[in-house]
Amino acid sequence: MIAHDDNPIGRLPPIPLIFGVVVACVVSVGLVWLVGRETVAAMAYGGALIAILLMLLLFARLRAPQAEQDVLQPDWAVTAAAIENRRRGIAVTDRANRLNCANTTYEGWFDRAQSPLELPLEDAARGRMMEAARQAWRDGAASIDHVATEDGARRFSLTIDRAGRGEDYLVWRFAEIVQERSYDGLAERVAGPFGDVMSRAGIELALVAPDGIVQAASAGLGDRAMGSADNTLEGMEFVQLLRSDDRDRIFFAREGQQGSPQTLVHVPLDVNSTKASDADQAPSLMMLVDSTVGIGGGWESSGKAAIPQLESLLSALPLGLALTDRDGRFLFANKAFLRAVEREQSGLPQFPSDLVVREDKAAIADTVRRFAKGATASGDMAVRLAGDKEEPVSIGLAGVRGLGDAAVLLSISDSTEEKRLRRQVAQATKMQAVGQLAGGVAHDFNNVLTAIIGYCDLMLLRHTPGDSDYDDIQQIRANSNRAASLTRQLLAFSRQQTLRPVVLQLPDVVSEVSQLLKRLMGDKIEFSVRHDRELGPVRADPQQLEQVIINLAVNARDAIQAYATKRGQQDWKGRLTLATRRVSARDVRKMGIDIMPADDYTVLIVQDTGGGIPEEHLSKIFEPFFTTKEQGKGTGLGLSTVYGIVKQSNGFIFADNVRGTDGMPAGARFTVYLPVHKGELPVAMRQEEAEDQKASDWSAGGKLLLVEDEDMVRAVAERALVRAGYTVTTASDGEEGLAAIANGTEEFDLIVSDVVMPAMDGPAMARAIRRVKPKLPILFMSGYAEEQLRNEIDIELMHFIPKPFSVQQINAKVAEVLAEQRKG
Repeated sequence: MIAHDDNPIGRLPPIPLIFGVVVACVVSVGLVWLVGRETVAAMAYGGALIAILLMLLLFARLRAPQAEQDVLQPDWAVTAAAIENRRRGIAVTDRANRLNCANTTYEGWFDRAQSPLELPLEDAARGRMMEAARQAWRDGAASIDHVATEDGARRFSLTIDRAGRGEDYLVWRFAEIVQERSYDGLAERVAGPFGDVMSRAGIELALVAPDGIVQAASAGLGDRAMGSADNTLEGMEFVQLLRSDDRDRIFFAREGQQGSPQTLVHVPLDVNSTKASDADQAPSLMMLVDSTVGIGGGWESSGKAAIPQLESLLSALPLGLALTDRDGRFLFANKAFLRAVEREQSGLPQFPSDLVVREDKAAIADTVRRFAKGATASGDMAVRLAGDKEEPVSIGLAGVRGLGDAAVLLSISDSTEEKRLRRQVAQATKMQAVGQLAGGVAHDFNNVLTAIIGYCDLMLLRHTPGDSDYDDIQQIRANSNRAASLTRQLLAFSRQQTLRPVVLQLPDVVSEVSQLLKRLMGDKIEFSVRHDRELGPVRADPQQLEQVIINLAVNARDAIQAYATKRGQQDWKGRLTLATRRVSARDVRKMGIDIMPADDYTVLIVQDTGGGIPEEHLSKIFEPFFTTKEQGKGTGLGLSTVYGIVKQSNGFIFADNVRGTDGMPAGARFTVYLPVHKGELPVAMRQEEAEDQKASDWSAGGKLLLVEDEDMVRAVAERALVRAGYTVTTASDGEEGLAAIANGTEEFDLIVSDVVMPAMDGPAMARAIRRVKPKLPILFMSGYAEEQLRNEIDIELMHFIPKPFSVQQINAKVAEVLAEQRKG
């Protein structure tokens, strides 16, 4: 708060005061002249007065900025009073990370006044806080969802805002994360006015811990059990308050059988908690219903009169609870129960069996009837709800007596958020496992294709066009290359494909394929492209991005054509729209997508009017070999390839359905998020022409050590290299290759080795050889991605050739490596 004085120093005096000073000066000068009759003396005297007045005014003006600066100094006492908050710990720091002020909540949580970055928090939290502070200084705000203390006893969410007159301060707001349980606050309700209301209705309440100790009780229960409502039951054993007779009727121990029988209803709380520790520590709600409450038109005289009395209790509980009669019909359900079974809109059905899938109907109906007509008991069973057939839920059942028509109490917890998170984890785990399987299959299949393609190349060297076998060999080679493209799609899905990323603008890639897409769409599909301005650059492989766009566009075309056929309107004209958008980190935070970091993205949107994707297929469309097309019209690898390319480019892809607009039907929308590249723009990585030139210039031969465990791959590679003029020594595994180097009988110019081999693999052999021959280059052959191998192996003078390769390709690569080595 800045205070302003009514007459601060440095402000000019008012006009009457100035006029008075001038008159006084003139009068004094006149008196001097009258006394001395000296004009020069009078003028000197007047000049001295004027000089003194000017010096005083100048001094006052010079002091004004300093006074104003003193007034502008922040008053931290006022700030500390303004930020007082019992639920949030607030601190203010400057650019040197010094704590300027904090409220009492902050000091109480962290014992002593320290800067937020010096608090006793877990190591990972401190790193996230430093990054958030840098972001707040840069963007003006930042937030962290979870920060824990070193002992894990407290957890907080944190927001940081830049503030101050010159934005020289950070305001840190800590909010404690408290996990709400279904029985939180219930003890106060039981011991308070709500318990009194239930006591007057003939129902006594007690909150009992798992060890049987009373935690809270209604005043009426204290009166019945101890003789006075002022007596507390906390700390006593609940079972010691009751007695039973030979007919299993329950009485208060103090009253004995002279008192009225009681009906005991046991309501477990948090029985469906995901944490076993929470369920073990959760208390139970015990309800004792007096059998005499029906006298004079009470519950026993009219059974349904008990239900309105009980609804107020069940509705107040956060646990999902419902009541059925002896025939298994629903009598009542609170809002938590309806929310848990996804019946908030449609309402409660007639029977509990109407809530579950067909396979579980008989089981739950029999269980409800058994609890309704048998002895008082409780239990639980796992069922699948009709609205969610894949996720089983646990329903608790308890038989009740003495409540009129009510016979069975059903309980269920609302686990919507838990199920959503579980589905996300299961989907991610499944995709990762399928990706690993696909990568392994592609790697092994590439070995077979390498041999087939290599032998075809060797046979073509002995045949010329026109020979009887030439066309057959070419057909075999063409089909092998087609199979190799399938393995590349599998590697793309498993994120093990070799990419050549460059920094590019997404609209440039879209424009490259726009003409092709227009031809693919034909005349019956309207194709349009829209771009945002000021899109950030992305780092990706342009050829693979083109593959993503083409796959998505072709799928959209097929969906539009299928939808037109289904409607019987072959001349109907659909629409395909490609759009690019700019999405900031703030927009990402507003979307609330947990798996996507808050960052700046350039987005590609592919939207069609093909009727949309069935809801049951949305979670499966990116799986390999999953397709909804007719047999023979799709392999199911298109979208899985798109998924793998996007994920390998550090991006994200989502699919959803959108409503129709402008008279067009609904359709599917695929949204691809690629992070904006914020580093320096690298030199383009187009060097294939230079590499081919270096390879063609090499003709000096050389001695090679070929290490490959697959016999057919080793044989075709050996023949290809020998025909090219190289002296080749072969080894069937890493140990044999190491022995050939260690014996020292021959000097080799290059080692050509597979990566995955039994016993000693290629990288282990290479490291052992480097101890003997530190400058010997190594060319690895593998079906896995080059980038992945370089990150895992990290060996100098390492080169790479992907499988499958042709005879010409391996000869060119070996020549290129030898030429580069000789030049170096």
